[in-house]
Order: sequence, then C-alpha cells, then structure tokens
Amino acid sequence: MSQNPKAQAKANEIRLVRLYDAPVDMVWDAWTDPAQAAQWWGPRGFTLTTHSKDLRVGGTWRYTMHGPDGTDYPNIATYHEIEQHQKLVYDHGATELTPPLFRVTVLFSTVGKKTQMEMTMALATAEAAAETRKFIKQAGGDATWDRFAEYLAEQIEHKERFVINRSFDTSIDFMYDLWTQAEQFSKWLPPTGFTMSFIRADIRAGGSSFYKMTNGSSENNVTMYGRAAYLEMDKPNRLVYTQQFCDADENISRHPMSPTWPETMLTTVQFTEETPDRTRVTVTWEPHGAVTAEELETFMKARGGMTMGWTGSFDKLESHLETLLPTS
Repeated sequence: MSQNPKAQAKANEIRLVRLYDAPVDMVWDAWTDPAQAAQWWGPRGFTLTTHSKDLRVGGTWRYTMHGPDGTDYPNIATYHEIEQHQKLVYDHGATELTPPLFRVTVLFSTVGKKTQMEMTMALATAEAAAETRKFIKQAGGDATWDRFAEYLAEQIEHKERFVINRSFDTSIDFMYDLWTQAEQFSKWLPPTGFTMSFIRADIRAGGSSFYKMTNGSSENNVTMYGRAAYLEMDKPNRLVYTQQFCDADENISRHPMSPTWPETMLTTVQFTEETPDRTRVTVTWEPHGAVTAEELETFMKARGGMTMGWTGSFDKLESHLETLLPTS
C-alpha cells in the first residue's frame, strides 16, 4: 500500500508524514504495544501510564500522559478501524467526562526497507485545526515522532541519536541552499542570542569550514569556535557533516559549557518535498567516532536542551525565510 506523500490536507485537518528506518511490522508493534509506546509516546519530558488497552474495533486505549511539571493528561482512545501493518483509525482526546478532540487516521506503508507513516488528524472546523496546531507546537508535541525515530534507531542499531523535524513553506531547492550557503545559514543557525562568522568556508563534499560564534555581550561575553567537515552533499536531498569545537587556532577543544560533551558530532540533514512549496527538514544528530560512556550519557541527557536549541534555530530560519520570500 503506497500513499501520496504530497497530498494536501483539508482545512480542518492536520497532516504529518514521517519515514522511519525500520520495517513496517516493527513500526506497527512499537505503535500498538503499550510497553513500547511508553518508551517514546508524548513530547520530550513526558511519561506515559497505560491503564488498559483493547486493540480491536470498538476497543479502547486508556492512558495518562504525565507532563514534566506534574500535570496529568488522561485520554481515552477508541478504535474504529484496524488493518494490521496498514491502518489505524481512532478518536483521540476523550476523557470520562468529555468527548474526543479529533479523529486520527494513521497509514503505514513500506518504502524499500523503510516505513512511511502518514497521520491525519481531522477536527470539526478549520479554526479548531488552527488552534490545535498552535497547541501542538507550544507543547512540543511534534517531538513525539522524533522520539519514535530515536527509539527505533536504538532498537535496531543500538545507537543513541537525537532527531528533530520541521516543515517550512519553501521549495526543496531553496531550503537546501539555506543550509549550504554560508551567508545564508550563518543568519539563522547559531543559538539564540549568538552571531556567526566564518574564518574559512569551503562548503562542498570533502571541504571544511572554520567559524566563530559570539553572543556579543560586554558583561558575559561567550565566544565559541568550531569546524565542520562535509562528508556528503546530495542536492537537494541530503547533507552530512561532522562538527567539533575548536580554539581560535583551530585546535580541537571541548564544549565550553559541557566538558564531557562528545568531541565529534555527526549531523545528517534530510530534505523531503511535501509539496512544491513546502519542505520537511529532518535533522539527525549523533556522537561520532570514539565516544566514552560518560560522553554518551551526557548526550542522552541533553536531548531536551537540544530540542530547545534546534527549535530556536528553526524559529529563526522561519523568520529569515519571511524576509527572503516575496509577499502576496
């Protein structure tokens, strides 16, 4: 069963597409087994308690999501369609006292050795969909599907990774340029409050760059140097590079605020055309080369901070795009 990843959502729908590097039976089981779902379901920092699950048409999944601030979010999902390894349809967001918030349709399809997941959330009105989009973004709800990718990678490859996605309203070719032209990505990639300048920028497969980031504060000035080595540049689909912290003379150093951070990080950026004018960016970040147990633990514990950091950069990228694209 193959679906069209470029199909447009209706005004009252929220649509999400992800491609997971795992076979469809494994993706299905991780979705439907409550013990596995507890390892990844929900935004970062949330945990999950399943009270009961009856995976059949007319059955329910009763669970509570626990927020990092201690708030509990009870939920009753009622199943309407179940086609093993292919399709789930259920109502989401009901409680004992309130009706469901929306209906979810999830389609699973095999793409080579991977699995494509297409999710559509149908709400009563376009206005309700717009409000729900805002809520999901504010709550970090899209990180659920990044956590799912991390969980699958750990199960299959026994690797710890960080994954984050964001879709942007621009063409895939233009988005690729924003990631590979120094004068463009230096305007949005640095952490919030920092500026970025290049001492050297040879951005091509086999090339490298050396850069400086500073917050420009006279009272609490922080200046960081780093270098990147570009391993793959497959325009407009994929970009792979390594990163290391350096001193001003380009000697390898450590993260100035985290001395046990891994010495080398591998960044893989996948660009996916959702429509001719909308591109999904998937960033996968992982320690590279020799890594100690302490460094790996530091990386694993920092996923929440990484989410905040990349979210800030993505927010700046959205703002930068607005300055570049013509308005109607």
